[in-house]
Amino acid sequence: MSFDAWQWTLLAIGAAIAGFSKTGIPGTSILFVALFANVLPAKEATGVVLPLLIFADLFSAVVYRKHLAWRRVGGLLPWAVGGVVLGWAALRWIDNAAAARVIGAIIAAMLGLHLWRQRTQSAEELQRVPASLGPVAGVLAGFTTTVANAAGPVMVLYLLAMRLPKLEFLGTSAAFFLAINWIKVPFMVQLGLINPASLALNLWLLPAVAAGALIGRRVVQTVNQRAFETVALSLTAVAALKLLFF
Repeated sequence: MSFDAWQWTLLAIGAAIAGFSKTGIPGTSILFVALFANVLPAKEATGVVLPLLIFADLFSAVVYRKHLAWRRVGGLLPWAVGGVVLGWAALRWIDNAAAARVIGAIIAAMLGLHLWRQRTQSAEELQRVPASLGPVAGVLAGFTTTVANAAGPVMVLYLLAMRLPKLEFLGTSAAFFLAINWIKVPFMVQLGLINPASLALNLWLLPAVAAGALIGRRVVQTVNQRAFETVALSLTAVAALKLLFF
């Protein structure tokens, strides 16, 4: 793969944001997806981004190893695998624009439901998470992460509904994506989206991922819980608008 200097700059910034989103402020992942989509065709970008995310997941899992809540992830994974299979099938016929609109609509609907619960339900009611939320979030996360590596906003809304402290939030997110992103690899290889050329590009970008992850770890230590949740929700709304209209 050959790129101009400005394209390399965008790719390096995007890779750094990938690392930052895993250890710092969730929701920023949509920014690096957008940057990669400006350099590579959307489907090819999916294959390039996945190994970078796996590296960032490993980094985050090490940083937040004391906060990895595997018990919360176990119930999501079977449903997420089903979503991955649906996404793999969809990639055979859905075009990039349609995929963006579908995912944007999913995120917007989940965001609307979350805000409605926050405004209409008491603190005691908010503690009782609907039993259906886990399966629904799992399928949607699996589908969106396969089609466009855009499961970040879906998981933000699910984990905020679980009312997790910020470090457990990040640890649980790391555990989930560490598992689901590895599960996606054979599907991406079968579709030809992960190949020797994409892996060679990954090697050049890994230092930027590590740098972003280190910055994210420092930033999250200075952000309180309320600000953490507000920024995560705001970026989720931006992600929905971007996918729907831009």
